[in-house]
Amino acid sequence: MKDLLRTADLSRGDVELLLDTAADFAIKPFLANSALANRTVAIYMTKPSTRTRLASESAVAALGGTPIFIRGDDLQIGRGETIADTARIISGYASALIIRTFKQSDVDELGANSTIPVINGLTDDDHPTQLLADWVTIREAFGRDISGRKFTYVGDGNNMAHAWLTMGAIMGAHVVVATPGGAYAPEQSAVAAALAIAEKSGAKIEVLTDPQEAAKDASVLYTDVWMSMGDPEEQRATKLAALAPFAVTQELMQLTASDSIFMHCLPAHRGEEVAAEVIDGERSVIWREAFHRRTTIQAILYHLVRGELSGNTF
Repeated sequence: MKDLLRTADLSRGDVELLLDTAADFAIKPFLANSALANRTVAIYMTKPSTRTRLASESAVAALGGTPIFIRGDDLQIGRGETIADTARIISGYASALIIRTFKQSDVDELGANSTIPVINGLTDDDHPTQLLADWVTIREAFGRDISGRKFTYVGDGNNMAHAWLTMGAIMGAHVVVATPGGAYAPEQSAVAAALAIAEKSGAKIEVLTDPQEAAKDASVLYTDVWMSMGDPEEQRATKLAALAPFAVTQELMQLTASDSIFMHCLPAHRGEEVAAEVIDGERSVIWREAFHRRTTIQAILYHLVRGELSGNTF
């Protein structure tokens, strides 16, 4: 496995290895501080970022490497140079490339034309590095045995909903996504792909339109912002009205399991997709979740550069 372009690229064994290594890096961040010694990692972002940028740069530094941050307008892509040519150029300077952008097809093209590992730091379709951080946090809360547990995402059927379904399917978990129907439901192709993985992994996949049913007895209640980068501003009022019943309130949290946790990939809009008393409450693990963006990106770089990930077998 050369690249991590989407969540579905990972096998269950890959995920377990990455989670184990991330847990080690959480305790000893400089455990492998010569793994990228005298090497550089390019971090190319056409979308603004807090967690992904900080996590990526600190992960590279902790492995002994030098991060090179590149904004969207820093490259000649903006003046017509092809993605394929850019991929070949970056491959000559760096040992890996982390990219955060809009189109999944751009990430796929970079991977196809690079001789170095390419890591998807977020696209409009998927967010694999976030899901690894989420699952390290889930493991810290509940251990390795997830039998009988239900993991629920409520809100917009966006890239996070897609990745949540996919990772849950890989892990053999009972995962639920609850969204409004129609325009704000997850893409049918993403649901179908998760169901195909679940047939082999034994996972249970549910896509619902009732947030109360989804939240009932859940061990995790997860949400994301309702207006993502790139969403048309003129659709804000309509979208927020459709998603209002899916807000994570104290009342919704009360339907979950007694030991449940609240998760959010951040940034968050208190009073919109989540109530302040929930995200700032005792069940919230958002800061630990954000912390693990570094540990998991560090683990991805460590194993991908060494060629130690096998890729999915689904």
